[in-house]
Amino acid sequence: MSELIILAIPFLGTSLGAALVFLMKEGINPKLEKALLGFAAGVMIAASVWSLLNPSIEMAQAQHMISWLPALVGFLLGIAFLFAIDKTVPHLHLESDKPEGVTTGWSKTTLMLFAVTIHNIPEGMAVGVAFAGAKMSGSGISTAAAMALAVGIAIQNFPEGAIISMPLCNEGMSKKKSFLCGVLSGIVEPIGGFVTILLASQIQVFLPYLLAFAAGAMIYVVVEELIPEFQQGEHSDIGTIGTAIGFALMMVLDVALG
Repeated sequence: MSELIILAIPFLGTSLGAALVFLMKEGINPKLEKALLGFAAGVMIAASVWSLLNPSIEMAQAQHMISWLPALVGFLLGIAFLFAIDKTVPHLHLESDKPEGVTTGWSKTTLMLFAVTIHNIPEGMAVGVAFAGAKMSGSGISTAAAMALAVGIAIQNFPEGAIISMPLCNEGMSKKKSFLCGVLSGIVEPIGGFVTILLASQIQVFLPYLLAFAAGAMIYVVVEELIPEFQQGEHSDIGTIGTAIGFALMMVLDVALG
């Protein structure tokens, strides 16, 4: 039961954020959007370091491996995995008019939805692999640490849910359909987390690699998507401040609860 609760927390954050489409008559203020994107970037960077890479290194040491090797290999594989998805899966970023991935005739709405779904894949993996580690003796990851990661990602998912649902509504989609699309964009997180738990639970020796893999995938999303989006146009410093706040909050959550 605790497994299902932890996996559902980030998804709940996305769903609650998407529900803002029923409360807000206009789109998100551009300055606020930059701050929220920066906040999400800060949370993901901090989570990659404290919740994923550090435990990967510590676990490798405990298993008498070369301490940095699983972190290095897993991190680079995570980068490569998201790079491959980014180049093959059709999607459209929120601030862009040029679709990426293979060419299709899909609608703009579908392409935007896929962009956010790709973004959420590593977050689900991160929570899943952290919880898998918490279930294993000697992993150095506590259930509280896995919960802290889930809560941190849920906090940054809240504005993301609004950032995907509000533009869809402004494009002419009904509020109910915009909300549903925002919710569906986050469903990949508990699914990805559950699959990762199953994989990690089978072979404990791979867990350090999976932790670093999730970190690499998250960093790819930050550098490829979030930072460029909040650095475009004016007031980019607002996004930078948001990044600092998100990083600090996730760092405190992990250290205090982990």
